[in-house]
Amino acid sequence: MCSDRADSDVVIDVRGVGKSYHMYERPSHRLWQALAGKRKAYYKDFWALRGVSFSVRRGQTVGIVGRNGSGKSTLLQMIAGTLTPTEGSIQVKGRVAALLELGSGFNPEFTGRENVYLNATILGLTRPQIDARMGSILAFADIGEFIDQPVRSYSSGMSVRLAFAVIAHVDADILIIDEALAVGDAFFSQKCMRFLREFQKNGTLLFVSHDAAAVTNLCENAVWLQNGQMRLSGTSQEVVESYMTEQHVVGRREVGNEEVVVTRKAPRRADASAADFRQQALREAGVCNRIALFEFDPDNVGQEFGAQGARIVDVRLADADGNPILMFEGGELVRLEIRVVLEQALDNLIVGFYVKDRLGQRLFGDNSYFACKDVPVGGQPGETVVGSFLFRMPVMPSGSYMIDAAVASGDQHDHTQQHWIHDALEFRAIDETMRFGLLGLPMLEITLEKHDA
Repeated sequence: MCSDRADSDVVIDVRGVGKSYHMYERPSHRLWQALAGKRKAYYKDFWALRGVSFSVRRGQTVGIVGRNGSGKSTLLQMIAGTLTPTEGSIQVKGRVAALLELGSGFNPEFTGRENVYLNATILGLTRPQIDARMGSILAFADIGEFIDQPVRSYSSGMSVRLAFAVIAHVDADILIIDEALAVGDAFFSQKCMRFLREFQKNGTLLFVSHDAAAVTNLCENAVWLQNGQMRLSGTSQEVVESYMTEQHVVGRREVGNEEVVVTRKAPRRADASAADFRQQALREAGVCNRIALFEFDPDNVGQEFGAQGARIVDVRLADADGNPILMFEGGELVRLEIRVVLEQALDNLIVGFYVKDRLGQRLFGDNSYFACKDVPVGGQPGETVVGSFLFRMPVMPSGSYMIDAAVASGDQHDHTQQHWIHDALEFRAIDETMRFGLLGLPMLEITLEKHDA
């Protein structure tokens, strides 16, 4: 996102935008208002959105997060041009294609094919262009003979398939997607994700989802809306982690649990001496997946939250025998230890972790619940509990990684987070190495044999 309105690369510029609706106590008040004009108000103003400002540059992907009713869909509709702001201004440069409310833009009495022509025409394509792309649109939607049936007979998944197929073929400069990937089967969702990743190379994307992993995976930046106002904007990792922390706090308060303490800290920055590990490692011979480890520093971690009945005091990676290490390799056995001090008497403690990439995308993790549920662990104030996880470190692509550490009390489905630390421990994969996908699995054996017929 960007703050310079004069920037020629800005394609979406939202300034002080608000949307107000008139709320009437009785249906008859609408008639009275029409007769009274501006002399008297028989309504109350409800601001679904107010004071929202941000800019998006060409080629950026921006996620929008927030609880239901926070104003996300209202904002997207105003950017798409289907709603007019009550105050403020929105400037959009380029052709916009939007997939907003389920089935929006479709005439339920028209067939799917007729709706393709209708929507594609509205989005700027000519009849010959639509004819030329119809085969590709139908293949993308993959709804078979239903294409010539009225849309009112479609399931929600079929409607989304057809709508997404249309916007994927109209040469849009800006795509606006509102929870579309939450409907439909996994195969179609993957097809949509492949299209979106290809679109990101040249286009601008606004993406709304309650799926935190999808936002951190797809988006560079994000905006958090709360009660119609912009709560936070920044990198997708920063915004999503703050939003998820807030949802945990609200959730515990709604069920009457104890107060949750949230500690907000400045974004974590790598130690200036980090380059020493790389330079030293690169002097060594051989091709490997060397990983440099940084020590746990409680004053240099990410955001923290929890009820504070227990406190994480140390997080460390060691070798399989528990000996401290500063350098190891992908494929090695490592032991992650999370040391917890109890501040109050607690039963049924659960200790867990996540490993995240530089975008905040969770790559893998685990917790102690299922391994220890038959022999639950608790303690008294001042006592120490250590969670230990022995696993084979995957082969990691070159880059920085963070470990989130957490301790809770309860069970897998009903528990209280006592202390959660984002970015508790950092490690860095130094070497580029051969792997397929986000992570490389250590192979136990690979063979290639020729068998006689």
